[in-house]
Amino acid sequence: MNQIDLTGKTAVVTGAARGIGFAVAQRLLASGASVSLWDNDAPALVAAEQQLDDPDRVHAIEVDITDESSVAVATQVTRERLGGIDLLVNNAGIAGVSKKLWECTPAEWRAVMELDLFAVFLCCRAVVPLMLAKNSGRIVNIASIAGKEGNPNASHYSAAKAGVIGLTKSLGKELAATGIRVNCLTPAVIETEILKQMSPEHVQYMLAKIPLGRPGQVGEVAAMVAWLCSDECSFSTGAVFDISGGRATY
Repeated sequence: MNQIDLTGKTAVVTGAARGIGFAVAQRLLASGASVSLWDNDAPALVAAEQQLDDPDRVHAIEVDITDESSVAVATQVTRERLGGIDLLVNNAGIAGVSKKLWECTPAEWRAVMELDLFAVFLCCRAVVPLMLAKNSGRIVNIASIAGKEGNPNASHYSAAKAGVIGLTKSLGKELAATGIRVNCLTPAVIETEILKQMSPEHVQYMLAKIPLGRPGQVGEVAAMVAWLCSDECSFSTGAVFDISGGRATY
């Protein structure tokens, strides 16, 4: 079996300081890519960069991906440091508060929408022109099974992730005639720090729906992301790939 080869590619991974994002960065590096870690947590970002310990192929930058100017600066700095952007993994996100819709404040609802959906738009908007210039690229958006099914007490998160799925399908069609492929993943519960943002009851609700009876592991998500970033993924675009332990039914 051939190994996924991303030699010579440069990737941006958002939310890369921990969890799925960090695992994706590790996997892309192992496959030969250079990686720019984008995160808004400066101490965690420094720790992640030190742990990866590859100064020639790893670049870290503190960025607020909900802010257009911050994304523009990060894009330019990444181009100058690593020579371009071939791969974009939109992973950063928050779960938000566990409340019924009518109990959420507008600020609580908006915070999740800003980071989980609007930031994906901003990052794609900044990077797609660079990919178009080379007629080549891969974009992988991390959505959620909640975007398909809607989780109770998570209307903001479910709506944002449904938006990511819709954005992926639309952008995939817009770029279908090019060498750029745009796809998304819809994980069920993955064992990361984001679970600490949720109530135990909400976590148990989600775990109870997984036929495999366990949360997914970050390495399992990273493995699928690596394939979606590769040239081997050539006939899929605007597609939704489940990684849900059997929860997904469509």
